[in-house]
Amino acid sequence: MTILSYDDDVSSFVAAATRCSPAAAPPRPVRIPRVRVRCCEDTLGVPRSRRPTHDTELAQSQRFPELVTPYGAASYLPHQQRYPPPPRPRRIVLVRHGESEGNVDEAAYTRVPDPRIGLTPQGWRDAEDCGRRLRHLLSTGGGDDWKVYFYVSPYRRTLETLRGLGRAFEDRRIAGVREEPRLREQDFGNFQDRDKMRVEKEIRRRYGRFFYRFPNGESAADVYDRITGFRETLRADIDIGRFQPPGERNPDMNVVLVSHGLTLRVFLMRWYKWTVSQFEGLANLSNGGALVMQTGAGGRFCA
Repeated sequence: MTILSYDDDVSSFVAAATRCSPAAAPPRPVRIPRVRVRCCEDTLGVPRSRRPTHDTELAQSQRFPELVTPYGAASYLPHQQRYPPPPRPRRIVLVRHGESEGNVDEAAYTRVPDPRIGLTPQGWRDAEDCGRRLRHLLSTGGGDDWKVYFYVSPYRRTLETLRGLGRAFEDRRIAGVREEPRLREQDFGNFQDRDKMRVEKEIRRRYGRFFYRFPNGESAADVYDRITGFRETLRADIDIGRFQPPGERNPDMNVVLVSHGLTLRVFLMRWYKWTVSQFEGLANLSNGGALVMQTGAGGRFCA
């Protein structure tokens, strides 16, 4: 160690300390590898990796024998051949609820919220009769393994209708039940004054049944918007086979929608792309009535 005093010549010390010894080798430069950064345009025209060879296909077939088809390994097949779409439901059946307390006494809407309006004794009979007719329809013209899947409005009268018509089916016939709020009744506006509602319905008749919106409620056009969303959900459920139990591909699956008069008319309008004037010419199903959309040519549903 060298110790400097204040009187020493610092410049001469620094020069001596930095002078290389004759025996010492000069330092070797460090090589920094060059890294080329490519953008997406640089890859244009660059050959892609080679397609898997026969050896790769053979190895895959040995590891996953369930994917092998008469055409070879499944990776070489189009998506439709590897994963054929599930069979479409044989029928879509639209069911209107049975006779309700509001159907026989309009004053019920002034004291009971619309979602809590229940069935009358006749309404329960309507539901049970509909269930027997529906079972007879579904059990004829098909195999013995037919099943039914229900979508139902969350209103009390539709839930009770489902309970009534469900008595005609054994548990093994029911593939599932889903409560669907988008199938609810048109909103006429909270508690309804009977005299005021009569005036509003007369105004609706003059204004147009499809576009007239009730105060604090909905128009049929509003119902159309939410039914459009439900239709897309239903089509997606059909495409992915949501109604089918795991591992099954039952061609005798049936879908039943338990809903309300106007809602079912709007559903038909949306499904078949009917015009507003065609919608306004439709009438409600009767209480406990059903309309069958049968699978026809090309997998389309014909009413």
